Amino acid sequence: MRLVQLSRHSLAFPSPEGALREPNGLLALGGDLSPSRLLMAYQRGIFPWFSPGDPILWWSPDPRAILWPERFHLSRSMKRFHAHSPYRVTLNHAFGQVIEGCASDRAEGTWVTPEVIHAYHRLHELGYAHSIEVWQGDDLVGGMYGVAQGTLFCGESMFSRAVNASKTALLVFCDRFTRSGGKLIDCQVLNEHTASLGAIEISRHEYLTQLAALRMQKLPQNFWVPATLFTPQG
Repeated sequence: MRLVQLSRHSLAFPSPEGALREPNGLLALGGDLSPSRLLMAYQRGIFPWFSPGDPILWWSPDPRAILWPERFHLSRSMKRFHAHSPYRVTLNHAFGQVIEGCASDRAEGTWVTPEVIHAYHRLHELGYAHSIEVWQGDDLVGGMYGVAQGTLFCGESMFSRAVNASKTALLVFCDRFTRSGGKLIDCQVLNEHTASLGAIEISRHEYLTQLAALRMQKLPQNFWVPATLFTPQG
């Protein structure tokens, strides 16, 4: 296994099965963040992740963190909170604000650089990248964004500026996604937060098998049309 240098003149990626074991899943470096290359990567179970100042790094970890949306873990405290939620949740109303929130609202730093923001904006304009927004009044207090692959949604990042805001984004999205035929959410790498919400790990091989099938399936034609998904009661 060796790290592959990508060419700017070819969209070809090496097989994900050839990714390094340490660091887990590192597959290639270089290339660019053009829409065509990003889409080719997601279709093959590969995603970019790199620190500011580093070359573009491409990953396909084993195991892979995923969430079956119908198995979202709704804790008792979150259920009580959501029953009286002060938040309004929308879909594709403010993609730019969400990705910029993911870039800036992180004490540990971020990989969402201006280059990444520009690249995913282009994917959004082409209808492949989408955002879920959480509002308190007119203020954006949380959200998440990702890339659609048929009935699979590749979650990229989320942020929260108020209590339970990012959890609300995922809870409401999972409900809408499941009811519309959505099957799987890719969480990439398991962490404490996503694990608490029901995310688990499966093998890379199983993830790639699921991806191959689910990316060929379709959600309703109007699923990604900007919409209000949840409004507070009372």
